[in-house]
Amino acid sequence: MKVLACIAVAATLTALAAPASAQFAKPEDAIKYRKNALFVMQQNFGRVASMASGRTPFDAKVAAESAETAAFMSKLPWAGFMADTDKGETKAKPEIWKEPAKFKEASEKMQGEMTKLAAASKTGNIDQIKTAVAAVGGTCKACHDAYRNQ
Repeated sequence: MKVLACIAVAATLTALAAPASAQFAKPEDAIKYRKNALFVMQQNFGRVASMASGRTPFDAKVAAESAETAAFMSKLPWAGFMADTDKGETKAKPEIWKEPAKFKEASEKMQGEMTKLAAASKTGNIDQIKTAVAAVGGTCKACHDAYRNQ
């Protein structure tokens, strides 16, 4: 009975792992994935930044929802920076693969600032949101300067 249970567990784990390993069958799939994740993140962050700068009217509910979405999305694109995705339709600089620890540090810093923005947005306090938007913008700029071609 234990043998059958082990076989069933192994088969289930194999079936669940297969889609994850096949997620990026081709390097261009990984590039598309990361570009789309970054686009959705940027669109939601941009909505909050626009309110913080006064370009659009402040709506606390929209700011909180957008910041929460941006924070969630900030965790997703990094899986798409895998081997063999440094060529093709990408603005990624080779330094990403030459300096993976620094790139990871930059991505984690941005994720941390996005989380702070989400928390600030939940307060509805525009001054706290402005401060958090500036911090996120700074981390985005630093990473783009180091790791993104124009």
